[in-house]
Amino acid sequence: MTIGEHLQEFHGLPVFEFWNAYGRSAKAAGAVPPEPGSVAWRIAVDPYESDESWEDAFARFLDAVDTSGVRALIVGAWSDAYDSGPEAVIGALVAARDRLPALRAVFLGDMMMEECEISWINQGDVTPLLAAFPLLEELGVRGGTGLEFPAVRHERLRKLVVQTGGMPAAAVRGVAASDLPALVHLDLWLGTSDYGGDAEAGGLEPFFAGDRLPALKYLALRNSEIQDEVCARLASAPVVARLEVLDVSMGVLTDDGATALLTGQPLTHLKKLDLHHNYLSAALRTRLRETLEPAGVEVDLDPDDADSDEEEDGTVWRFVAVGE
Repeated sequence: MTIGEHLQEFHGLPVFEFWNAYGRSAKAAGAVPPEPGSVAWRIAVDPYESDESWEDAFARFLDAVDTSGVRALIVGAWSDAYDSGPEAVIGALVAARDRLPALRAVFLGDMMMEECEISWINQGDVTPLLAAFPLLEELGVRGGTGLEFPAVRHERLRKLVVQTGGMPAAAVRGVAASDLPALVHLDLWLGTSDYGGDAEAGGLEPFFAGDRLPALKYLALRNSEIQDEVCARLASAPVVARLEVLDVSMGVLTDDGATALLTGQPLTHLKKLDLHHNYLSAALRTRLRETLEPAGVEVDLDPDDADSDEEEDGTVWRFVAVGE
């Protein structure tokens, strides 16, 4: 699986591409901009041969749009994203905070594979966005290389999504140590050690306990090569009892992990259990359906494109959905 398209919707709003290096023809054609708060504005430049920096494109946006009503911003590609982090991008957003009083959602790094593979996207410390925007309700980040997330407290954040092919353990620990009392939706793509995902199941214990996440209803710990271990710990994790959605998809999930999850604490209170992209046997798929679906739980068991390779000596290689 690769990321083959940009976000089409964000924070419940359709995405509108601001006129930039990719879209100036739209302006020349006389396209009329939408109302500032009716869309999620996407701002990007060519990651390889841009004739302007992302910060310059953002400056044009600030001049062209009544930003007092803007509710959602998407940061697409910045110049040389495969080689440079978003420090200047974040700095520009922070500097403009007084001009964005209605901003409630930011996505940092909306790039598809042709622009920059997810493991090539350089990130940095993304928490200055939370400090600068205390009313922010949603933060999304794509890319794990150089990603930092020192522990923070934020009173209003309701949704946090971090998409990586390998999430550094230090960043995982930072999120886990953060106090996010309003957070309802947490989605972490932990990834693989081949691309920097060095978190261990033990380091996820604060998520399993959920003490710093009292409002959490949607927990996704996915796209992981340690998916079996994650599921084994979720089997007795206190946080599960108050979830509506549990998502352990996109990883190397085998019968061992799914059996541990199924034979642990009851899951019949869930609205959805997402296991798509998995390495489960037909017998266990049937058992999961027969146990949970009669209770009204939506169970996603689609194996998707999960493929394994077996060597002559019997070694079996299994892969997460999104790595490189």
